[in-house]
Amino acid sequence: MFARLGSLVVRHPWRTIGAWVVIIIGVVATAPALNSTTDQSAFLPSHYESIQAAKLQEKAFPNAAAPAAIVVFERSDGAPLTAADAATVESVTGQLNQAKLKDVTGIQAVPPPDNRLIQIAAVQMTKVTNPSDTRQSDAVKALRTALQDKVDGTDLKAGVTGSAAQALDAQESSTKGLAIVGIATVALILVLLLVIFRSPVIALLPVVVIGAISSVVNGLIAMVSKAFDLKIDPSVSPILLVVLFGVGTDYILFLMFRYRERLRAGEDPKTAMINAVTRVGEAITSAAGAVIIAFMALTLSTLGLFRSLGPALAIAVAVALLAGLTLVPAIVSLLGTKVFWPSKAWRVEPKGASFARLGRGLGRRPAVFAAASGGLLIVLGVFAIGFNPTFDLTSGSTSDTSESTTYSKELLKGLPAGVTQPSDVLLQSPNPLNKTQLDTYRTELTRVDGVGEVSEPTLSQDKSVAHFQVTLKTAPESDQAIETVRGPLRTAVHEAAPPGTTAVVGGLTSVFVDFQDAMNHDYKVVFPLAAVLIMIVLALLLRSLVAPWYLMASVFLGFGATLGATVMVFQHLRGESGLIFTLPVIMYLFVVALGTDYNILMVARLREEAREGRDPREAAALALHHTGPTIAAAGVILAGTFASMMLAGNSTLAQMGFAISVGIAIAAFVMAMFFTPALTALIGHRAWWPGHGDAQQKPQHTEDREPVRIS
Repeated sequence: MFARLGSLVVRHPWRTIGAWVVIIIGVVATAPALNSTTDQSAFLPSHYESIQAAKLQEKAFPNAAAPAAIVVFERSDGAPLTAADAATVESVTGQLNQAKLKDVTGIQAVPPPDNRLIQIAAVQMTKVTNPSDTRQSDAVKALRTALQDKVDGTDLKAGVTGSAAQALDAQESSTKGLAIVGIATVALILVLLLVIFRSPVIALLPVVVIGAISSVVNGLIAMVSKAFDLKIDPSVSPILLVVLFGVGTDYILFLMFRYRERLRAGEDPKTAMINAVTRVGEAITSAAGAVIIAFMALTLSTLGLFRSLGPALAIAVAVALLAGLTLVPAIVSLLGTKVFWPSKAWRVEPKGASFARLGRGLGRRPAVFAAASGGLLIVLGVFAIGFNPTFDLTSGSTSDTSESTTYSKELLKGLPAGVTQPSDVLLQSPNPLNKTQLDTYRTELTRVDGVGEVSEPTLSQDKSVAHFQVTLKTAPESDQAIETVRGPLRTAVHEAAPPGTTAVVGGLTSVFVDFQDAMNHDYKVVFPLAAVLIMIVLALLLRSLVAPWYLMASVFLGFGATLGATVMVFQHLRGESGLIFTLPVIMYLFVVALGTDYNILMVARLREEAREGRDPREAAALALHHTGPTIAAAGVILAGTFASMMLAGNSTLAQMGFAISVGIAIAAFVMAMFFTPALTALIGHRAWWPGHGDAQQKPQHTEDREPVRIS
């Protein structure tokens, strides 16, 4: 199949390129806009308590809304507010109301707390339900500008925080981070390919090709998201960019390494490209298939965040694969050997002394290599035991210096940390609720450990639903707040409800509690399913029932080592409270999928060498000698592109970038390069049972291969 595909593309390069141009124009012209949302409840299914509470609140109080933003005032010198300062706050809020800022429906100052270190004003804004609606974000921008004009020349300083401000800062941080990640990714690919091939043409090839197909990827994702009503988180865009450039460059790299190898064997450029597609096509298609399957397993997640992330990344990998097997060969077949210009190094097989020496060492002592690489994975994996998930997706998606984050911390000087996102308790009865019931119920809520304040109840029009605003003592996304809502608050809310009534807990912290439950479900479903499906791909590719088991075992060790290294750096060395809760799932899929990617390339080459008539140890030595440089180059490029996410300026992308880049480095330089070939050499011919995939199929071509001595 791949021989026919390579022949078709190489013989009709202009038609292939023309077909891609038509596809790009067609998708761009018909695709809807790709929108994202920072509303965390949008990612949960309706049977969770936090979502039930939100629906009940919207039905019973259709015109009520929590403040979209909070203005925080304090003295510039940090001293307590004076009576004159409080009067200034009242004056400023009055002036802001009179300014009639667009989509700001009201600003109400609240009396300062007892210590008078801060004072706040609640800001109501036009309610938005569409993620693409920017009215609240625009209103925050206008409010911030007007606010600074009003406090200039006074003894006060002020800033805007709250949900709308955090959403704006997260969006701006995402846009800035995407630009930084994009520039760093492209620059890294250019530099590394220049170093590897010494040719600006090859260095620019992935940038041009992937830049061209990125519009197709975004358009297809937008179509799928609209068709299936998938919610996209802002953090998806940087991940998508890195996956597209990283994986796409890897596939181009695998093809070009094999193309160069066939040229050195004496083939003409067109024949060399056809043979390159033939020889590497099955391996990279199987590798891409494993990645796509792993990503698509996310569609079984209970979280909309992952259900949308999976298809998005799968589309990116599929388009990158298709371009790597069609568009790139077409372009290179037109350029011929000019693709290596101005370098002449492609004509001569390098000695590859380092990888040849490593290959000989692995062939002589596979047990030592297996024990050393496996031991390193186990040692790092021990640190994974200390993993602690955190659920602050909003502030984690913004810079620590953003205004919303800064003034959220300032709030803590005088008010409970939960004031920015209070929890909502809704009590529902088939009959009108009376004052005695409400007072007794409110008293029970105030006694809950971890609760700071409980507001007087607000009744629905028919008095059958009461809304209590519960302010927690700790930040709404903190571990303490989550445990408060999960345990004592929900218990008290349910048990203290008067006979015949029902009660539910809503709000952001309740959403995070349900997130945790959903994640536990995903750990039990998505992880095993992805592993089983990838093992099926490996079994079909290798025609073996033995090899998939130890290949997946190595990948699981790699996942544990990656999580352990991330815990060690962020929790132990940097002192952070934990890692973003989505990280294990994302990391698992990347490490499992991409780790399998490199394993497939190494084992496919090892099998190819075995079919040339070499014994298992010699085949492993040659596989490392010839494929080691390819995997090393691909690993550096892919790990480097993901590491660029650490430059985005927020903790969520920093943790993702570090974890995935370390995972890829472990997959390439520990698992695929040493652990997998060493195990295969030790297991020998039994690794290919029952298909005997290593059986010799043709005489050894000594003119194409160097003999490797392992004794």
